[in-house]
Amino acid sequence: MPRRTATMLASTLMLIALLCAGVFIPVPYSEMSPGPTVNTLGDHDGEPVLQISGHKTYEASGHLNMTTVRVTSAEYKMNLVEAVYGWLAHDNSVVPHDTLYPDGKTEEEATQENAEEFSQSQETAKVAALKALDIPVKSWVVVSAVVKDSPSQGRLHAGDVIKAVDGTTVKKPTDVSELVTKHEPGEDTVFTIVPAKEQAAAEKAGRTPTKTEKIKITTETSDDAGEKRAVVGISAGTDHTFPFDIDIKLADVGGPSAGLMFALGIYDKLTPGDLTGGKFVAGTGTIDDNGKVGPIGGIGMKTIGAHDKGAQYFLTPADNCAAAAEDTPDGLTLVKIDTIDDALGALKDIRSGKTGDLPKCTEG
Repeated sequence: MPRRTATMLASTLMLIALLCAGVFIPVPYSEMSPGPTVNTLGDHDGEPVLQISGHKTYEASGHLNMTTVRVTSAEYKMNLVEAVYGWLAHDNSVVPHDTLYPDGKTEEEATQENAEEFSQSQETAKVAALKALDIPVKSWVVVSAVVKDSPSQGRLHAGDVIKAVDGTTVKKPTDVSELVTKHEPGEDTVFTIVPAKEQAAAEKAGRTPTKTEKIKITTETSDDAGEKRAVVGISAGTDHTFPFDIDIKLADVGGPSAGLMFALGIYDKLTPGDLTGGKFVAGTGTIDDNGKVGPIGGIGMKTIGAHDKGAQYFLTPADNCAAAAEDTPDGLTLVKIDTIDDALGALKDIRSGKTGDLPKCTEG
């Protein structure tokens, strides 16, 4: 066999071997891509996304679209060829698998966590919108979860209202941990609570809860990666009573990143006129009870998804601005947002045509 032919054959066989290795050898990466974008002012699967009853509402035109990201499943094994393709593709992002599924989290665990975060984001969106409209919302601190085999198991229950710890009134969730950690591990702490059943019965009857209990719990030493401290094995959260019904009808979506857009959609439905002036505005960002907007993951994929659907403006959390500005889709204006008030101010500029006044995202 001529040397040139042998060399070409060897090179071909080597290339085939490398391609086979690329196809069959898994790599520890996952893929993100643009997901669906849904107009919070419109319909989804045949029904309005935002359904409000018990309060006057107004028709709203234009778009206030929440955006999403698709990710490969926890069990998906990406090969080298797919990883290289994803790195080269403009509308995909390849990230370490542990970024999406830390600590070996399963698909089921990730789905459950995302569902819980999505539910919580709906609640905080409602609160933020109503506060921006000066509509009172009743709030209280509750036990949101009890750790298995902790000192609180069987003593405290999810939904119990925490009125005080060691006689000190609790006003926000962080008060609970601050009061508990004043103890040394092994010391007793006393929770004053309204049992979840009593709270539910009082809400149903439209009355103030009358039954409280004092529960003594012996603290233990924390076992997480942080500084050793006294804990009782609960997480505290906030629950609310709204003056009228607000339902968000959107399934198959997870995570907290739609909070800002839900809050703006609710605000728009409860006020005359259009927040957008008929423009196509999309965005993302978590939101807390006080209207503070927080950063999210997958910002690049969300701007691409919004642009592909026709968005002209994208409301971007301030902490995501630099990353988003590195590769802004043509024709999409990134607007820097830190609070719901920032968003409302930006929308006022958009509908009035004063786009030169918009706080725009820049690189670096």
